[in-house]
Amino acid sequence: MGLQDELNRIALENGVQYFGVANLSNPREFIVDQGGDELAVYPYAISVGIRLMDPIVDKLTYRNKTAAALNYKHHAYDVINSRLDMTTSILSSHIQDNGYSALPIPASKRVDDERICAQFSHKLAAHMSGLGWIGKSCLLITPDNGPRVRWATILTDAPLQATGRNMESRCGSCNECVNICPVNAFTGRNFVESESREMRYNARKCEDYFKEMENSGQIPVCGLCVYVCPHGKKKG
Repeated sequence: MGLQDELNRIALENGVQYFGVANLSNPREFIVDQGGDELAVYPYAISVGIRLMDPIVDKLTYRNKTAAALNYKHHAYDVINSRLDMTTSILSSHIQDNGYSALPIPASKRVDDERICAQFSHKLAAHMSGLGWIGKSCLLITPDNGPRVRWATILTDAPLQATGRNMESRCGSCNECVNICPVNAFTGRNFVESESREMRYNARKCEDYFKEMENSGQIPVCGLCVYVCPHGKKKG
């Protein structure tokens, strides 16, 4: 069994439903701008994703009630992020044991408060791995579970094979995520690689909304764009 197959197996054994590999030769400029030259030295990204639990996401319309908000923040955010970080740590150790470098990127840690972003885009890695497309909500949309997936990434110089190509958007004329947003953070534009995030999404509006909830004593949870996406909702 080759290294890539071993990594896929280990990921699946640790509860990951999505595993992909992206070749990072094209987006180098974007990677440098967001995370610096030290990240751009890695030629590949491994993307891993864990599906959120539908009964918890489906209760997000009741997020003003403590139980629904607490369940989402704890199980669909804190716990799954911890599971992702543990998995990327295990995978990175295995890569290192095989003689290569690996840098696990935390599932949810911000490094730039001004731009409101992490050091590396997990969505970029998943998108370039062929696991989904960037939706009008600026979330990674998978064909089978929509945006109901959390992601983490490992940057590596291990000689891996890309698992797919950038997936074309399937959002079409749908604006469900745009219309449900309580702070009108989305413009409704489809993803265009050459355009900045600000053309589609005002992250500051979400940030201020969470601060308002905290200041009023609420658990800062929204996720309505995750809840409403037709690609994630189960029929019947």
